[in-house]
Amino acid sequence: MSDKIRYVRQLSPESAGEAPGRGRLQGRQILVVGGGQRTFDAATDPVGNGRAMSLLFAREGAHVAVADMNRASADDTVSRIAAEGGRAFSIEANIAHEADVIRMIDEAIEGLGGFDGMVLNVGIGLGSLDLDGVDLREWNETFAVNLTGPMLCCRKALKHIADGSSILFISSIAALRSGSGLAAYDASKAALGGLMRNVAREGARRGIRANTICPGLVDTPLGRHASAGRPSRSAEGVPFGRMATGWEVAYAALFFISEESVYINAQTLAVDSGITGL
Repeated sequence: MSDKIRYVRQLSPESAGEAPGRGRLQGRQILVVGGGQRTFDAATDPVGNGRAMSLLFAREGAHVAVADMNRASADDTVSRIAAEGGRAFSIEANIAHEADVIRMIDEAIEGLGGFDGMVLNVGIGLGSLDLDGVDLREWNETFAVNLTGPMLCCRKALKHIADGSSILFISSIAALRSGSGLAAYDASKAALGGLMRNVAREGARRGIRANTICPGLVDTPLGRHASAGRPSRSAEGVPFGRMATGWEVAYAALFFISEESVYINAQTLAVDSGITGL
């Protein structure tokens, strides 16, 4: 590392989650799958990607269905949205289970009165850091959540989502390079790109677009937990000198969910300050 003083990208009001809504999703009905977040220390935890997206979409005028396998966490997100004057309700669902997915979509349709946007913000990382230690049960569980679950969501959603809607997959830069060291996680996230392109192809005839965001290192509760004791996840290696905030991922998601991206389909955006491109 150079001995020069490193530039650190400062937090804008958007990056800090302090910017007001601008009506970019007025009248929209959005399902956020994974809209809660892990909690390790409620007093100091930063906002996670799914919660930030749910809050931001509501600020921008959307009615939001917040789905999560942890009902209490989804309820917490909903209460924060309500405190800001937004509209939201929670759904408990584990998308690794087909019955949960079917019920989740049905509840979202009933509560929202139909829907025209869906974000799939799910992912787990299990197993050994080398292939020799990979456990087949953990491999299959990882794929059940990270790949099969999103497939089930899209299979059901495409039957009901409005024409011209947007479906957004939240992946990881681990899909673009072997960054996590967890073979099952990296492989499942890479495979998500193939699923996204098939959803985009099938949806295109109805004007439904599908895209992917690949966050890099993000300062979320789960990100902090994953970074503990791992120098490779230090902000020292980040071009902008710090990790992203959950809000910065959320604003990228807002662009893809909004009408501002109506001619963008089957694309992948890395939100990583350039880690994968430099």
